Amino acid sequence: MNWLSLSVQQWRSLGKFLGLFSLCCFLAISCASRQATQPTGSPAANSTGNRIVLGTTAKVRTLDPADAYDIWAGNLLYNLGDRLYTYEAGTTNLKPQLATALPQVSEDGLTYKIPLRQGVVFHDGTPFNAEAMAFSLRRFIENGGQPSFLLSDTVESVTATGESELTIQLKKPFAAFPNLLAFSGTVAVSPKAYEVGQGKFKPATFIGTGPYKLAQYGTDSLKLDVFDQYWGEKPANQGVDIQNLSSPANLYNAFQTGSVDVAYQNLDLDQVRSLQQGAQRSGWQVIEGRGDGIYYLTLNLQDKPLDQALVRQAIAALIDRPLLQQRVFQGQVEPLYSLIPTTLDSYSPVFQQAYGDGNIAKVQELLTKAGYSKDKPLQLELWYRSNLTSNELVATTLKALAAQKLGGAMTIDLKSVESATAYQNLDKGAYPMFILDWAPDFLDADNYIQPFLACAKGSETTGCQEGASKGQGSFYYSDRINQLIDQERQERNPQARQKIFGEIQELLVKDVPFIPLWQNKEYLFVQKGISGARLEATQKVPFSSLKKG
Repeated sequence: MNWLSLSVQQWRSLGKFLGLFSLCCFLAISCASRQATQPTGSPAANSTGNRIVLGTTAKVRTLDPADAYDIWAGNLLYNLGDRLYTYEAGTTNLKPQLATALPQVSEDGLTYKIPLRQGVVFHDGTPFNAEAMAFSLRRFIENGGQPSFLLSDTVESVTATGESELTIQLKKPFAAFPNLLAFSGTVAVSPKAYEVGQGKFKPATFIGTGPYKLAQYGTDSLKLDVFDQYWGEKPANQGVDIQNLSSPANLYNAFQTGSVDVAYQNLDLDQVRSLQQGAQRSGWQVIEGRGDGIYYLTLNLQDKPLDQALVRQAIAALIDRPLLQQRVFQGQVEPLYSLIPTTLDSYSPVFQQAYGDGNIAKVQELLTKAGYSKDKPLQLELWYRSNLTSNELVATTLKALAAQKLGGAMTIDLKSVESATAYQNLDKGAYPMFILDWAPDFLDADNYIQPFLACAKGSETTGCQEGASKGQGSFYYSDRINQLIDQERQERNPQARQKIFGEIQELLVKDVPFIPLWQNKEYLFVQKGISGARLEATQKVPFSSLKKG
């Protein structure tokens, strides 16, 4: 979610903003404690043979890869289609998928030549070749869907320079470009089934090259059948039936009664804990993985007193992440000490090293330097999204922490607003501090740095007038940060690039335009008769390895 063109791209990210962390809505489990109608852990009632039934509360707006921009649609496209590159199982390491090797890159970093796999066919029987791949990527760019900016901002042209060779010309060097080609929406689609043209989408169908083909699309269910002409390893099951349940309570009950084989997204906190506790007794599997989504506090540097670095640093020292982890989330999140998540090699826990957690002595020291005391308290305003109960609990906990530990030297006034309204007003400077979240488009440190800290137009005096940090509501401007972002985007040596990210994080912890809070976790609950279930580092669930018996 690159917010350089805020007015458009901020709305493009709405689906992810709203969908990423509904896992943490703090609803009472009593609404889900109905009597089971079948023995716990019994086989899924509506499965046949070796078909898998997966239950979820996540909804699908569209399956058109040129317009799909939410997490669950990305999961489905991951299983239905193939991209040029994907990730090795359990890692963030790229490997070829429809490509046969990593790209050959020109000296200037602008031209990418990619060799392609032969003998691949689409679900409708159309042969796959370089022209079909070029068509798919051009369609992604030109149809103007929600994620189109990911390639349109970067790619100058896509051409087939041979039956099995694709050449992509970039507008400017971008070292993480191969990772971008693993984004779910860059799947190959059949040129016979789709059109190129502004707004020409097919939301209820999918014709790709993946191990499954879409057999049925409905508002509350999807049916995926095995594609018998798939070029790669065939699925271990006979197909997947997806049930879209109306609430976490219904998903919880469906898994408890054995109506679904697998439960994924989005159970409430108490429901997750109940299933974790019941696993040993019932024999079902609990698969837990680090998510790649992050939560953070954005600080408006144009708002007094947040224009003072000492004030922002004092707030950073106040944050007690382990307290939030246990008191609010029952251990179902992981403390985060940088904007870059722990799943990436470039992560450095700079906020832990500089400020610790709930470091009251440090807070008092910084407040004193900034001129605040019990007689002259620091008065702050903290905003959160009213439709996310967990965010309200976090805000309330931080307010209570300041009141209990600082003896009136810092007061926090809480305010809330509905999500859609918040996203409309962030770049207008309406909020001094706001609790927000971020889901990456591709797994590279750049996608956690550039969309936060980059500024296309501004100065140290005016702040950011146009660019990503304005879109985030921070208005942070640093000429040095802009230089470093340009450098890491051009640097293809991994070690040198990691060193640049290290310097960026050191500046982040000094200037504090954002304060990282926590990294989400994902949970997959699987009945005891199912094998092959796993969560990838990308938060994707591979369907093809799931098997009964």
